[in-house]
Amino acid sequence: MSGLFVTLEGGDGSGKSTQAALLERWLVDAGHTVLRTREPGGTAFGEEVREIVLHSRGFITPRAEALLYAADRAQHIATKVRPALERGEVVIQDRYIDSSVAYQGSGRVLGPDEIRAVSEWATEGLSPDLTVLIDLDETAARARLDGDQKRFDRLEAEKDDFHRRVRASFLAIAEAEPARFLVVDGALPPEVIAESVRARVEALLG
Repeated sequence: MSGLFVTLEGGDGSGKSTQAALLERWLVDAGHTVLRTREPGGTAFGEEVREIVLHSRGFITPRAEALLYAADRAQHIATKVRPALERGEVVIQDRYIDSSVAYQGSGRVLGPDEIRAVSEWATEGLSPDLTVLIDLDETAARARLDGDQKRFDRLEAEKDDFHRRVRASFLAIAEAEPARFLVVDGALPPEVIAESVRARVEALLG
């Protein structure tokens, strides 16, 4: 595939959506064709899954939750992301496999290796060219979410120890795969973070 696959990861409130939008604008201004998408979601099927896993009022077992994310991911990659990469586009994606490893594997304590195996099977092994991890202390992230005054989804509403496990998992993944990751301090001003991201993406684009 001739395109570039960039994913953004981090805890809730870390600023992923802001950085995805800034990167998209910079790439489009430079003349690139960009697909900006997200998980869960990104397709009609995925939006239905998103509503279930994030906003369902009923109890969802951790394993059922993990499989719903994998089903969304299988559909999303097959019908939207791979075709865009094959057309030579830059794909900017808010969350991917690393989020499932962190949230379901570590946060839900289902086992990171097991969750990664399910997701890699669902996506036929598609790996990002670059993953930007926006690292932010869970207390600061929660303060941002509180300031937004929005309804918390099922994962945002989890207790601090859950979010500590998620953050530790993200950092462990990044440490294990340094060539794929750019880790940035989520407490920095958004434009400073964006400059670091642009520099890394520009190098990959050649």
